[in-house]
Amino acid sequence: MNDEQRRLNDEGRAIWDQKAAFWDELHGDNGNLFHRTLVSPAVERLLALRPDERVLDVGCGSGVLARRMAELGAQVLAVDFSAALLERALARSQPTGHPITYAQLDATDESALAALGEGQFDALTCTMALMDMPVIAPLYRAACRLLRPGGRMVIATAHPAFNSNNPVRMAEMRDDGGDIITVDSLKISAYLDIPPVKGAGAPGEPTPHTYYHRPLHNLFGEAFVAGLLLDGLEEPAFPKDEAVQVAPLRLYRYWQMPMVLTARLRRV
Repeated sequence: MNDEQRRLNDEGRAIWDQKAAFWDELHGDNGNLFHRTLVSPAVERLLALRPDERVLDVGCGSGVLARRMAELGAQVLAVDFSAALLERALARSQPTGHPITYAQLDATDESALAALGEGQFDALTCTMALMDMPVIAPLYRAACRLLRPGGRMVIATAHPAFNSNNPVRMAEMRDDGGDIITVDSLKISAYLDIPPVKGAGAPGEPTPHTYYHRPLHNLFGEAFVAGLLLDGLEEPAFPKDEAVQVAPLRLYRYWQMPMVLTARLRRV
């Protein structure tokens, strides 16, 4: 990282330490509605865990995915750069599965990641964290070293086309053959080049953090250069029958636009 990226990363760590309690309470044991509906099911399908597989969960936060993978039979090492989030994860109960090991580790530190051991993991996960990281190439490069031959990396991130720093939510009313209906849409004015900007990850969040927008060719291009191949992709969206019952302009209203992008990458 250059000096500015390092400064942003250090600032991000301090911000996540400040709001760890808010984020942990928002997600609880099993994740909030966004996570339970969009993130977890798609990640589990792409991951296709087998009993006793070793998984590295990068950017584990308060441990929602780590606990779920342990419940599914995985041996999980969960890491995050925020000590406060790790404290919250450790304080949560783990009803079933192998005991989870938690450790403080920065996902942008390639050498620290690689020190976990060449070819030690069957799978690596990174969910809803890539858009919070100033650089992602070090993680991709480390993944190639950490994964066993044929091992897979499953990521979930805010969809760069529909849920980034740029889209503006819109709701318009129109007469459709005598019925007054609401038409939901997103206004996109930029996609290819959007600078980092601070934003709230959830309503009421006490401290906004920096988001790093990456168009698809950057998001996956860094992985391809590192030696990973894309062999699975999902764009989960909210169910239509539930979304139409939500008030206009709420995120959950946009059933036609996937708010999350999930992908499976394999070591070449």
